[in-house]
Amino acid sequence: MLKDPHIVILAAGDFPRAEAPLAVLRAADVRICCDSAAEALVAYGLEPDRIVGDIDSLSPLFKARYAAILTRVAEQDDNDLTKAFHEALTLQPRRITILGATGRREDHTLGNVSLLLDYAREAACPVEILTDYGRFTALFDSATLPSVPGQQISIFAFDNSLRITSAGLKYPTDAVRFDTLWKATLNEALSDAFTLTLSHPAGVLLFFADCGNTI
Repeated sequence: MLKDPHIVILAAGDFPRAEAPLAVLRAADVRICCDSAAEALVAYGLEPDRIVGDIDSLSPLFKARYAAILTRVAEQDDNDLTKAFHEALTLQPRRITILGATGRREDHTLGNVSLLLDYAREAACPVEILTDYGRFTALFDSATLPSVPGQQISIFAFDNSLRITSAGLKYPTDAVRFDTLWKATLNEALSDAFTLTLSHPAGVLLFFADCGNTI
């Protein structure tokens, strides 16, 4: 196994269609699939390196074909994405990119995206969720972040006492109280970087929209 691999975890949401996530999928050093996502990957023309989950949704023929790389985790405290994430950590990755975490069911989408904060705290490497429309990343303290002029940026936080002072965004966030998810969404970068200054360390999710894919 390659040392310090870039691992792509493919969840069983919408299979990527945009070129950016597909390019990441093709270039991955290791592909770990959440259960039935393995069948979608094979249908696309790529092979999984590991398949993790309760395995119940795979056909008997598929399970027999890939028996050597199946990891069945029967416990129900974690979802298949978290099981695959923990499998990825055993390979000491340099980066983890999660694809297929959104779409199909909105409850799964919300759950998977919220888990990114837990993953980013636990991992010793960068972890992000890449979609057809952009990427989610986690932030825990003040930082200056690269952007593209005109790029849409959404900020999600789960701490009512948190205040975030912004510089380089079209709409100041200084007075935002993060008591609902929509409060700091659909902002816009003014240049090639912006700064967020947190009043105290806290978990913050950022969504960077792909400039060519806005809705």
